[in-house]
Amino acid sequence: MTDDRRSPFRDAHLDMDTAGHVPVTPQTQSPSYRLAFADDDFLCRDELRPVRLQLELLKFDMLLDQHQIDQTIVLFGGARIPSPDQKDKARTKTLAELSHFYDEARSFARIMTRKSKATGNRDYVICTGGGPGVMEAGNRGAEDEGGVSIGLNIVLPHEQAPNPYVTPDLAFNFHYFAIRKMHFLMRARAICVFPGGFGTLDEMFEALTLIQTGRMKPVPFLLFGRAFWESIINWDALSEAGTISDQDLGLFKFVETAEEAADVIENWSPTPARKDIPGR
Repeated sequence: MTDDRRSPFRDAHLDMDTAGHVPVTPQTQSPSYRLAFADDDFLCRDELRPVRLQLELLKFDMLLDQHQIDQTIVLFGGARIPSPDQKDKARTKTLAELSHFYDEARSFARIMTRKSKATGNRDYVICTGGGPGVMEAGNRGAEDEGGVSIGLNIVLPHEQAPNPYVTPDLAFNFHYFAIRKMHFLMRARAICVFPGGFGTLDEMFEALTLIQTGRMKPVPFLLFGRAFWESIINWDALSEAGTISDQDLGLFKFVETAEEAADVIENWSPTPARKDIPGR
């Protein structure tokens, strides 16, 4: 038990250590004898899913509080977009052409990290999905400036690891997509979306839906690369069909450069969450 604990009860780590030194008997070797919170087989049972969801939400929230991080700049974008010096290895001509967004994401992260350092790394902290491509560029830009950045990785069936530019103490790993999405948005000061695939579209539309429905306050919502976004989504057709309103098209803004995005964030005027959905 450490002296700085408020509780008079025995420390859980101490009990775990004590339980590991009991005599070896059929009783102590039985799975039923394991401490519940130290029993991986128990914690991974289907019935414990609600507990695991709570643990994922709580662990990373506590760690960000511990690092005194109040607000983040969220970067979504394609894992397959290469850096310009690697564009000759891109799988398609379009991916090679999109490689300049790697540099824009890196430059944007540099600008935001300079602002972040001025706040003691409490605000404007770059937060990415922790993977390659645009995500790597964001974390790399933060490291260029000697700042910190967050990487929210998730376990996938294929091999994955955080990119080497994520601040080690802020490299997180998730089992649940839903909880990971919550952590992307819970402290978001701005959301910046670069060209990407299914994962990027999923994250983008979920965040837009939360703002559209008033479940989240509006924040600067920037889509890098108008030509890309207008080639894959017919935004006007959605509005003309009435499935979204004209006002919904104002929830986001197209930008092309890091400097343009930084200017939008700098001059943003906060607005309250919607109380109704226009057009309903």
